[in-house]
Amino acid sequence: MTVNNKWTATVASIWIQSTSGSLYTFSFYSPSLKTSQHYTQSTLDTISVFKDFGANIGILSGLLYTTVEKTRFGGPWVVLLVGAVQCFLGYFMMWVCVSGWVEVVPVWVLCLFMLLAAHGVTFLNTANVVTGVLNFRRHSGTIVGIMKGFLGLSGAILLQVYQTVFNAGPTSYILMLALLPFLNTLLFMSSVKAYQANEINEKKHLNGLSLISIIIAAYLFSIIIIEQVVTLNIPARIIVFLVLVILLASPLYVAVKARSTENLADSNQLLNDVSDNQDFLDEEVEDDKNLVQAICTVNFWCLFLTTATGMGTGLATINNLAQVGESLGYTTFETSTLVSLWSVWNFVGRFGAGYVSDYILYTHKWARPVFIAITLGLMSIGHCVIASGLPGALYVGSVLLGIFYGSQWSLMPTIASEIFGVSHFGTIFNAITIAGPVGSYFFSVRVIGYLYDREVARGGTEYCIGKHCFRSSFLIMAFTTFVGFAIGLWLFVRTRRFYEQIVLKRDRGSG
Repeated sequence: MTVNNKWTATVASIWIQSTSGSLYTFSFYSPSLKTSQHYTQSTLDTISVFKDFGANIGILSGLLYTTVEKTRFGGPWVVLLVGAVQCFLGYFMMWVCVSGWVEVVPVWVLCLFMLLAAHGVTFLNTANVVTGVLNFRRHSGTIVGIMKGFLGLSGAILLQVYQTVFNAGPTSYILMLALLPFLNTLLFMSSVKAYQANEINEKKHLNGLSLISIIIAAYLFSIIIIEQVVTLNIPARIIVFLVLVILLASPLYVAVKARSTENLADSNQLLNDVSDNQDFLDEEVEDDKNLVQAICTVNFWCLFLTTATGMGTGLATINNLAQVGESLGYTTFETSTLVSLWSVWNFVGRFGAGYVSDYILYTHKWARPVFIAITLGLMSIGHCVIASGLPGALYVGSVLLGIFYGSQWSLMPTIASEIFGVSHFGTIFNAITIAGPVGSYFFSVRVIGYLYDREVARGGTEYCIGKHCFRSSFLIMAFTTFVGFAIGLWLFVRTRRFYEQIVLKRDRGSG
């Protein structure tokens, strides 16, 4: 990474994102927390809510990024370093508790460690996403989709690393989560920088990165399915892992190719592009809103409510996926497979929503919020499918929820950057994501946890088995996401004229 430009910065961000999705594997190591500390389901859900709050209260990361950019003291690497240290401390102390080094600790202690680890992820994500948007303003949906997509894939990537290198139980997996993301971030954080320049064929090279991400997702999906049928021995698993490493290294080829294209381009044209881009940036700053100004708008609260319904119910689902599978008679291996597949579906939603919404916006002039409405409507169907409890319903429902929950993570930040501007983008979109853990707390603890424990009390057993265990919970979440669908449609109507007159005009002006 010796050549400093926006493409090497993008590749470095991709590699950091690829190990930053530890929170999406909570269902894999949560049984270790529950068993070692003798927790009830409601208690475990409480810990998961602290995870969600930590992962979505990223205002500090946004403020730090804005401060660093305005003062020129350091760079995005400062934000990444702060995040990496938090992740290490949170997971390492959690491993100390679970591994038996200390006696059973109070619930609030594990909640604190979980909060710290999850909060660190917001710094990693903010630094990579905001830098990506600053580097590719004309293709914000695509770059956010790529960054969020690799974050979604990272859950499956981390599990592949664990199964190849460690594979000694959930406790050792927690230790790996303390070490791997921390060391990976330290290695590449100095290359993550923002560059204010348009380049020729930007979209072409972004499409190359998009294609690589799709290939990696397809490869991970294939491996997960193969592991359902056969048990891979150690040599086979090593080969599978090495191929994955080669695929993850391939974005560097796009960076080299993009740099070569830039060098061969006409220098006068490139300078004109830079000049036009700077005029565009200066014009954009005049319309940008800070956090307080954004909060005073109806659009902010529409995004907040759609986030609460979409991300809130999605987080509640992934946090309880293992327990839902257990109640429906799925084996431990099947539920762990569902968790891994969730990462793939999460990627499809994150990448697909960003790419497709960019394409539709600039070809058919559809205001981007319409996609939030569509995805929430389909999430409502997914909740109903799981509530049915039919054979295979959990697989089908998790596909729908994984894809359309993932799409929220690329649509909301992109819409926020377009409606409120990019000067305070990191702070504003992180303020909106607070809605996710708020919704997750309500659905995980007050709905799923409460109704599950009530069914357990009725049956007089330690665990609840049957369709009835989670049916009411998923029907409640189905209704809630339908309400979010209606709010999304309202936001679409409110912003349709804005997208036609402002966003598309800016795109033409910057081209």
